[in-house]
Amino acid sequence: MTQWIGETFTSNTGWNHLESLVDVGDRMAGSDGEREAAELTRDALERAGARDARIEEFGIQGWTRGDSKIRADDTVQSSIALPRSPDATATGELVDLGYGLPEDFEETDFEGKVVMVASNVPDYYDRFIHRREKYYYAVEGGAAAFVFRNHVEGCLPPTGSVGTDEDPIGDVPAVGVSKEVGARLSRRWDGEEVEVAVEADSYDATSQNVHAELGPDTDEEVLVTSHIDAHDIAEGAMDNGAGTAMVVEMARALAAREDELDARVHFLAYGAEEVGLVGSGYDADQRDFDSIKAIVNNDGVVRGRTLSFHTHGFDALESAAQAVGDDLGHPVKAIPEQGPHSDHWPYVKWGVPGYHVMSETGDEGRGWGHTYADTLDKLEVRDLREQAILLTELTVRLASDEFEVAHKESSEIAAALEDEDQAEGMKIIGDWPYDE
Repeated sequence: MTQWIGETFTSNTGWNHLESLVDVGDRMAGSDGEREAAELTRDALERAGARDARIEEFGIQGWTRGDSKIRADDTVQSSIALPRSPDATATGELVDLGYGLPEDFEETDFEGKVVMVASNVPDYYDRFIHRREKYYYAVEGGAAAFVFRNHVEGCLPPTGSVGTDEDPIGDVPAVGVSKEVGARLSRRWDGEEVEVAVEADSYDATSQNVHAELGPDTDEEVLVTSHIDAHDIAEGAMDNGAGTAMVVEMARALAAREDELDARVHFLAYGAEEVGLVGSGYDADQRDFDSIKAIVNNDGVVRGRTLSFHTHGFDALESAAQAVGDDLGHPVKAIPEQGPHSDHWPYVKWGVPGYHVMSETGDEGRGWGHTYADTLDKLEVRDLREQAILLTELTVRLASDEFEVAHKESSEIAAALEDEDQAEGMKIIGDWPYDE
């Protein structure tokens, strides 16, 4: 009965795949490396015992970074371009808006200026403000350029895309700078003229989703998902090599328990998540939502021991996660709020029950994520194995005929976003899909 637990706790399947992914190198959306990682994942799912492992292609807006610079007086300050920044140069007075809260933008005249904001929000603020929200507040106010300052020490400029579904390339040049460079810019040149220069190539490209299945051929299925792509500046071990390694490890464990599955389990490793949830959006546009019983989206797992589950107001999902944690004696944290920033969202926003599964790190914001420091040495194989045990057991329970979770009306999701003060930001960045 519990043999599968021992086999999972001693398995190297997921960790070996994680090493293979980070060794690919650049897995930027639309790159040759992303394609290689997709092929490795397809083959790993097949070896794990999943059936019909395959790749599905789709077109995307490609983007490749060149050099970027901030020139201040006779100095050049280090920066990196934010993906999908336009290839452009802009000059203007530097304005440090601190955290870049909505009220900071409302209270400041920054038209024609270079706006700098931090990557975090203060402890007292009641919600997270995404990078793209801050960028489009700057764009709406007429900023000439955007500078995204990391809050994490260590000379680590942050990356992260701009752009929208309708306009994939952003409106003004955008760069990330380290905490240290940001402090220097603010101290020496706040209120002074600086130049932001970004070199980048934009072109048509191809990304891909990886599919495979286990279990009976039922009308309903549980989706177990992750994303394969990663930012080109690091190994992408935490974001999101670990999530894709988890999907492969779960496939191996579930293959050994296939006769316990009452519903089909569909493994889906998406491409092009980091540039706007493009792969999951492509899949969602083709899928019958009524056929999806639940989604287990792994994006941010393994970074710490305690698993956290955004449950999006689905009480049955929260109860199931807590029960697995209690039964297996493993720390679990349920977060009932909406989480609109990963590959579950193209489905959940229309009322499909879904988790965003992450892990607690104790860090504020992304920590090492989206920086040069997202490397394999930050992760431990024990955490991958332990979490694979929990998530495998959870998936078996979700697929059971005894488990029921009702879909929501999209109006319920929209109302929750309004109540949580997330709607305004989503409207600013073009991610609000609901009729007014």
